[in-house]
Amino acid sequence: MRVVIIGGNAAGMSAAAKLRRMNPEAEVVVYESKDYISFGACGLPYFIGDFFENENRMIVRTKEQAEKAGIQVHLQHEVKNVDETKKTVQVLNLKDQSIQIVTYDKLMIASGASAIVPSIKNASLANVFTLRNLEDGRSIREKMLDPNVKNVAIIGAGFIGLELVDAAVHQGKQVRVFQMEDRILKEVFEKEVTDILEQELVEKGITLHLGTQVTELIGDDKVTHVKAEEVSYDADMVIITAGIRPNTSFLEDTSIKRVKNGAVVVDALGMTSVNEIYAAGDCAVVKHHLKSDSSYIPLATTANKLGRIVGENLADAKKEFPGTLGASCLKLLSLEAGRVGLSEEEAKADGYDVKSVFITDKNHTDYYPGQEPIHVKLVYENGTKKLLGGQIIGKSDAVMRVNVLSAAITMGMTTEQLGMLDLCYAPPFARTWDVLNIAGNAAK
Repeated sequence: MRVVIIGGNAAGMSAAAKLRRMNPEAEVVVYESKDYISFGACGLPYFIGDFFENENRMIVRTKEQAEKAGIQVHLQHEVKNVDETKKTVQVLNLKDQSIQIVTYDKLMIASGASAIVPSIKNASLANVFTLRNLEDGRSIREKMLDPNVKNVAIIGAGFIGLELVDAAVHQGKQVRVFQMEDRILKEVFEKEVTDILEQELVEKGITLHLGTQVTELIGDDKVTHVKAEEVSYDADMVIITAGIRPNTSFLEDTSIKRVKNGAVVVDALGMTSVNEIYAAGDCAVVKHHLKSDSSYIPLATTANKLGRIVGENLADAKKEFPGTLGASCLKLLSLEAGRVGLSEEEAKADGYDVKSVFITDKNHTDYYPGQEPIHVKLVYENGTKKLLGGQIIGKSDAVMRVNVLSAAITMGMTTEQLGMLDLCYAPPFARTWDVLNIAGNAAK
């Protein structure tokens, strides 16, 4: 049995490794357009911010290591199209431009996603970047280390944009953030949380332009200014973080179903609408634990987990992915924030009758050094009090508490059960009634 895997990062290599362990006789062939595999792109903002120097620390597994495990890896090879009737893929060798037709018995699509570049005049000027791969990271880091670069403009205030704010501040830069929405991270965090994050940005000297559209970048060869709302602002470099788009255009001539943004539709097995063709990672939607429909949630954790499930199913396991809760987190300057499950708006949109509570307490006892406020929002079902979502923000000890909420939601716990949940206590770590207990008991 020959299994072809398109893409050699989180989902693709997780599937390849699991398949080889379950079926050592399978011929597993991976085609990757870059010259590396198993790259942890989540580390890029910290590489750019000079929190570490060695880029190889973001490479989880090399081609040589994969091949020792019996996985055939073809770097700088791009799949241009798929013929699901003939069970073939057309592969372009990017080194010599030769084309090869390769047959398969089973296929996995793990082609990832690319950065979206909005319609901005002169976006091709020098010192204008997007961030998606190692090459982007190298270029941005090099420019960020240049002492002549003093003013950094970031267009887009999602996770990547704000992690780059942290990176630029760590490099001693002056930072402006332009966001078309009226608040940052609007699709991710509740307003109570983003209000605190925005206050942190302003207090740390970041200039926020909310509800503002950048229309033009100005400069001769390289960018010197950003134009927004008819006003020009100094910019020695610009980073555009306007979201991502699944790399699935090569599937346009197939019958494989995709959603509006191009993400591949898969079932709980990770199988597409075409038998024996699977997909996972940033190119695909994923089953949600609480929603009636699948969701596009491009997270490394989900890519690895669904990739592993697909690997098992390529070996005929018929194992179902239990669903994601979209657990995600962010470090922004002195704050950390995390979320899991549904926001209040998401829950209502999916038909839930919901209530919510937002509370502020402390991370640990007042007599132990480092006590700080910590804020919790819970979303729960009216009547049953079943937990549907939670968001936490604070200067310390916030994000790891989100993992408690993730377990609680997965197990179907109520706010009352959370209020009496036995959580560990010692003065450096919590109060006798933890902030999660208090939030659960405050939910009426």
